[in-house]
Amino acid sequence: MKILIIGKGYLGTRCAESWGDEVILSDKIVKTVEDVEALLAEHQPEAVLNAAGIVGKPNVDWCETHQLETIEGNTILPITIAQACQNKNVYLLHMGTGCIFYGSSPHGGPWTEDDYGNPVAVYTRAKYAADLILATLPNVGIARIRMPIDYKSHPANLIDKLARYPKIVDVENSVTIVEDMIAVFHQLLEKKATGIFHVTNPGSIKHQEIIELYEKYVDASHHNEWISEEDLVKIGLADKKRSNNIMTSKNLAKYGITMRPILEALEDTMKKYKK
Repeated sequence: MKILIIGKGYLGTRCAESWGDEVILSDKIVKTVEDVEALLAEHQPEAVLNAAGIVGKPNVDWCETHQLETIEGNTILPITIAQACQNKNVYLLHMGTGCIFYGSSPHGGPWTEDDYGNPVAVYTRAKYAADLILATLPNVGIARIRMPIDYKSHPANLIDKLARYPKIVDVENSVTIVEDMIAVFHQLLEKKATGIFHVTNPGSIKHQEIIELYEKYVDASHHNEWISEEDLVKIGLADKKRSNNIMTSKNLAKYGITMRPILEALEDTMKKYKK
């Protein structure tokens, strides 16, 4: 299968590394439907993965004061790519985020693909706006991930983030093991699966559990201070409260796709990370 990846960032590059000759990883900046159609004409892919977007630097707080850039990258661009793919009848898998959910779901259980988001920050509102539009289209899949954890060191890897923070909030979340995510994305692309998919490993994990595994397998001398969620904003480490939630997937199983339970996958990943 020939896959065109739009977006040469961390996760787009990780997918390309794993999929080898199947992939064209484009670093071209696309702004119009015609730009995307030109890429499709040049490479003739069977499917497209949109891994492009704006996350802000040094973190998503940047998006709070750069609203238009955030909307352009996370709302307008995905719709533009989708329009070109619709015009050329090419399947599109769009990488979304589970950060559109804040706190507990209305029904008390994990957030599912059927639940409506309650985004607060500019970044999450812009991402959710794209989801609402793309979910109405045929031949489109939306794969939502959460807090990627990878055995390869990278500034966006949750292991790296937690290891370098002197102060950490011990919250419980769903997370996405990147190795598993790459496999799931490929299956979704192969099957041209439509709809919304929560690509998070079953279960949930606390930051303290991640740090404990980090200290066990990687750095026994590591030390950090634990603070509350309220302190995070109060002492200026974040401009707005972060999204914390637990998600589950009802839709991956419909395509016969599974992911490893989080504790099993995380321990395996941490051992590989050490190497």
